[in-house]
Amino acid sequence: MPEFPAFPENQADPAPTWPRYAIYFAPEPGSPLAEFGADWLGRDCASGAERTLPAVPGVTPERLAAITESARNYGFHATLKPPFHLKHGRSPAALEEAAAAFAATRAPIPVQLGLRSLGGFLALMMTPPDHRISALAADVVQDLDGFRALPGDAELARRREAGLSAQQEALLQRWGYPYVMGEFRFHMTLSSRLPDGPEREAIVTALEPRVAPVTAGPTSIDAIALFVQERRGGPFTLARRFPFGG
Repeated sequence: MPEFPAFPENQADPAPTWPRYAIYFAPEPGSPLAEFGADWLGRDCASGAERTLPAVPGVTPERLAAITESARNYGFHATLKPPFHLKHGRSPAALEEAAAAFAATRAPIPVQLGLRSLGGFLALMMTPPDHRISALAADVVQDLDGFRALPGDAELARRREAGLSAQQEALLQRWGYPYVMGEFRFHMTLSSRLPDGPEREAIVTALEPRVAPVTAGPTSIDAIALFVQERRGGPFTLARRFPFGG
């Protein structure tokens, strides 16, 4: 992984050119689940290669591209530790070492995934929820937090635009993100927010047969993955995957 610099100390807000990092669950590149995500979103987050979006009857290619744009940019994943800038004095190499050490102590967790709606977004989610994954995500957030630079004022203001509860505000201040710990929901996003109606029905109808092969059996949460975004607005790419060794 390139040796990007850390976020400078005492800078109010990061420049768009400063990289961000994230810890996700991402399936093994080339696996059926990874191929499903890359095909649906139109980008392989491991190689960075673009793919032709599938044809969805009743939805134009341009509209499908818009519906999947945000998820495509972030890469097919489930967030464990949300995107962050590196703290002053911490290096990408040290972050990799810490992530590898974390993964070495963990054992794979089988979960059942299904196509669900989360606040209007279509996603693969656990059916039923598994507290072990919530605990895993909480540990990732906490154990690797020494690498996270504090968010600037602009970032905090952007997060608050969603209208946060008291608990979410407290989480934002403590962990830099409002949807961790008790607010965490494991999900692998497949669309933007879609209101009820013919368009949503068309997307669900197109997704169901594609999802079926990868949700027929359990999925193993068997690694954490370090993703990097080289500059704000650019795509997140899988830098390294750390299989669980417990």
